[in-house]
Amino acid sequence: MSAFNKVILMGNLTRDPELRFIPSGAAVATLGLAVNNPRAENETLFIDITVWNKVAENCSKFLSKGSSVLVEGRLVYRTWEDKNSGQKRGKHEVIGETVQFLRTGASSGGSRGDDRGHDGGSSRQDTGEGNPTGRGMSSMPPVDTPDDDIPF
Repeated sequence: MSAFNKVILMGNLTRDPELRFIPSGAAVATLGLAVNNPRAENETLFIDITVWNKVAENCSKFLSKGSSVLVEGRLVYRTWEDKNSGQKRGKHEVIGETVQFLRTGASSGGSRGDDRGHDGGSSRQDTGEGNPTGRGMSSMPPVDTPDDDIPF
């Protein structure tokens, strides 16, 4: 049986992205994401997201605490040994492959992004001109229909 590991999450950042560079020069950023359950009141999941390279740099540049994002990635289980107790610990986290910056409505004065909806690291080639989410039929020319051509 083949395996499929794909996670799609939408929520708000719980803290500013933390950008660092590993010795090879690759950028890595960690994000904290709060995801509300629409079916259960007062149920929120807090998920750690790790993004790499250009996605990490864009997240650090354009996002801040409270930013709304849609993350696509894969679920991993990370283990480590606790330095204080020596016990083995573990947790699930998401390795983000794409991060879409979502419109949040009213833009706050301290926002680091422009809140227009930006794809932080997708490999897709959508231009999205005139479409704030970068999706849709932006290649279609606008239709100019005079009012006297409408049949009603």
